[in-house]
Amino acid sequence: MAGALSAAMLLGTGMQTAAAAEQPNISAQNVIIMIPDGMGMDGTTLTRWYNGGEPLAMDEMASGLVRTYSADAAIADSAPAGTAFATGHKSHTGYVGVLPDETTMPGLDPIAEGDAKKPVANVLEAARLAGKSTGIIATSEIMHATPAAFSAHYPDRGNYDALSEQQVYAGIDVVLGGGAKYFTPAGRKDGEDLQAVIRDLGYDLVKTPAELTASDSDKLWGMFADTAMSYDMDRDPSKQPSLAEMTSKAIDVLDRNEEGFFLMVEGSKVDWAAHANDPIGIISDVNAFDKAVAEALAFAKEDGNTMVIAVTDHGNGGISIGDRATTGTYDEEPLETFTGPLLKAKLTGEGVEAKLASPRTNNNIKQVMAEYYGITDLTNKEVETIRRGDKGKLNSIIGPMISERAHIGWTSGGHTGGDVVLYSYAPNGQRLSGVLENTDIARAMASALGVDLDAVTERLFVPAEAAFEAKGAEWEIDDSDKANPVLVVTKGEDTLRLPVYKNIAELNGEEVTLDGSVVDNGERIFVPQDAVDLLP
Repeated sequence: MAGALSAAMLLGTGMQTAAAAEQPNISAQNVIIMIPDGMGMDGTTLTRWYNGGEPLAMDEMASGLVRTYSADAAIADSAPAGTAFATGHKSHTGYVGVLPDETTMPGLDPIAEGDAKKPVANVLEAARLAGKSTGIIATSEIMHATPAAFSAHYPDRGNYDALSEQQVYAGIDVVLGGGAKYFTPAGRKDGEDLQAVIRDLGYDLVKTPAELTASDSDKLWGMFADTAMSYDMDRDPSKQPSLAEMTSKAIDVLDRNEEGFFLMVEGSKVDWAAHANDPIGIISDVNAFDKAVAEALAFAKEDGNTMVIAVTDHGNGGISIGDRATTGTYDEEPLETFTGPLLKAKLTGEGVEAKLASPRTNNNIKQVMAEYYGITDLTNKEVETIRRGDKGKLNSIIGPMISERAHIGWTSGGHTGGDVVLYSYAPNGQRLSGVLENTDIARAMASALGVDLDAVTERLFVPAEAAFEAKGAEWEIDDSDKANPVLVVTKGEDTLRLPVYKNIAELNGEEVTLDGSVVDNGERIFVPQDAVDLLP
């Protein structure tokens, strides 16, 4: 059985290289995947030292390594990295839930003719169609790259209209995170009021921690910020729940389904802090993520039928404990050399920005940095850099300042291509191990849940033109409302209208709910098989 699983995982990756270590035949009613976006190993170590050396909740789950490259690059963007975790397919930078145009990395099979940018099913969709409850959580906008990879399909992670509309019509039971403005007419190019649609679909739409706690609905959508949520260190607990609180609530709601559930949880802003070379932001949100892991792990241990995977999609920033200034003394430096300056900070760089006066003055900058960051020796150049810093960018200015004082090194302001740590837990002490491809994660989750991703792809993403022409039907795009196109199919006296990015059809004026959404990838339209079956 273990060998069969390893082979199945290998077939799903499109790899020609040697198989990963044989994996146990894990079976679980529930699967929770937790992604601390951009979390490098030194960032995890630094967080542990910041906490006084106490172990993290995820430490006991460490079990292997994961390769992070994408279809055509050694360093992955979050969109193809999330897509690999969600679908079992490597993809191209910016592509969400679709195949790449080509595969150029060593060992990868070529993309079949006609399959470029084709949507492919994710584990959440497969779990939903198997009768399980599903959920996604993120501290970023909920349609950001990673949560979108588990809930939508489009070859441009920046097309928030297309991604968020698919999420609304994806039949997900619990959605918690930021990005509220992108569900309002003012925040969308198509002018749709998706918050109203969410309510009409039966969700309890909550916007505060108190409302989240009070909700007893089986369908829950939480919007806790117009854009991204705050770093945990900066968070107002009366306005935004913690990642652990969202995780606990989601598990409580999803576990009501006797068939089980699938849940994706992302600690989104570990990545953002790493981009800014802000060690305080990393520590803040690694700790917040670890508390969420503790919630999931405690549930899994009590439940006895739950698989938990925690793994980042890629490293970021090249963070190191030690920098060039400590080259000659690295093995003599006491721990406080690195942690002392960090322990003085009360906010992240982003949080400090909110404390500065407008307009910023030199005295105010010095006062705020002393009070909230413990830095009392700002140079005139540093003060001027903060004073002139662009709005929303101060963490990338203040982060390097405290990094220099704490001798935290950085090699990049972008993602890195190294392997990352895999943390896993499954019933009966089982766990994934060895060096795995990121695509193996999707296949392992699908195997545990007993679902077939390839079969679900065939069910949900049928090329519309060929399918309807095979039925002798004619089709056209009604783009009278250019922001909300509709695929119109006619055969004899039957007229089928299929709004793009929605899971609804209208057959001769009667509305029908489909297995999945109609997806336009910018070149072709794909429809669920049950949409095709509506016509004789």
